[in-house]
Amino acid sequence: MKKTILTGIKPTGQIHIGNYIGAIKPALELAKNEEYRAAYFIADYHGLTKIHNAEKFRQLSYGIAAAWLAFGLDPSKVIFYRQSDVPEIFELNWILSCFASKGLMNRAHAYKGIVDSNIQLDRDLDYGVNMGIFSYPILMAADILMFKTEIVPVGKDQIQHVEIARDIAENFNKNYGEIFVLPQYEVQEDTAILPGLDGRKMSKSYNNTIPLFEESKKLQKLINKIKTDSLPPETPKNPDSSILFTLYKEFAPPFEVEKMREQYLSGIGWGKAKKELFNVMDKYLEEPRAKYNELMASPKRLDEILLNGAERARAVSAPFLKEIKRKIGFGV
Repeated sequence: MKKTILTGIKPTGQIHIGNYIGAIKPALELAKNEEYRAAYFIADYHGLTKIHNAEKFRQLSYGIAAAWLAFGLDPSKVIFYRQSDVPEIFELNWILSCFASKGLMNRAHAYKGIVDSNIQLDRDLDYGVNMGIFSYPILMAADILMFKTEIVPVGKDQIQHVEIARDIAENFNKNYGEIFVLPQYEVQEDTAILPGLDGRKMSKSYNNTIPLFEESKKLQKLINKIKTDSLPPETPKNPDSSILFTLYKEFAPPFEVEKMREQYLSGIGWGKAKKELFNVMDKYLEEPRAKYNELMASPKRLDEILLNGAERARAVSAPFLKEIKRKIGFGV
């Protein structure tokens, strides 16, 4: 029997290279494995914790859907849906809330990060914390558990999401029997350290990202902004510690990666390295960029694809929710 593997991306900013390398690319690779039943979703309700502008929210959600499709996701072969189109997830969210301790939520990384920042700035501990941010791990658990997910691809900094889902599921199962599958995480090794323009982890919060579908001229300008050291061109350089090479190897064919590695070891100027990175990225993204722009110009088409996906998702979620509710004591 196929194992269910689930990946979601929340629409809190323009989709960028880090999203592709850290989530889209590895998830699409895993979906090629016939041992898996793959599910992909736009985590739009998660995005509501930060985005409160209706048009921006709508466009960011469409952007994630278009990105998946632009890179070859076939919605006829996977379950591809928008979170908000599957109401069973939100009913399960409340049920799981009744089995999740406040102490568990207190330990969630996102909440702790805000509290730590508030302490440093001498502000009220809960400044900037809405209940969506505080309890979002429960909704994430509902996303995972609703589809009996067995494998969740994550970065090293996202392992806790799956651990919390397991904790809540185990608490529920102790009361009602083995209802929920306990998910396992599969670590995508590079996602926690993927560098941005300034050398820090690529993140919307640092404003150091490279938008995934940027037009060629803007893409080149952003690549030229990537922080490098002051070593002269003729000095040998370590490719494994270079931001430019880290990105290059994600977009170039293996033989070109090896050739570029040799150039680093024998000496290459940063200007040339940036030019080579732009060339491979622009070529790689040319076709997906065109497909993305076409889809973004056709929101009705995106809605049709997502609603069809939601029907497939609800074919799983609706009967499972009924089973869960019977175990609790609702209905017969």
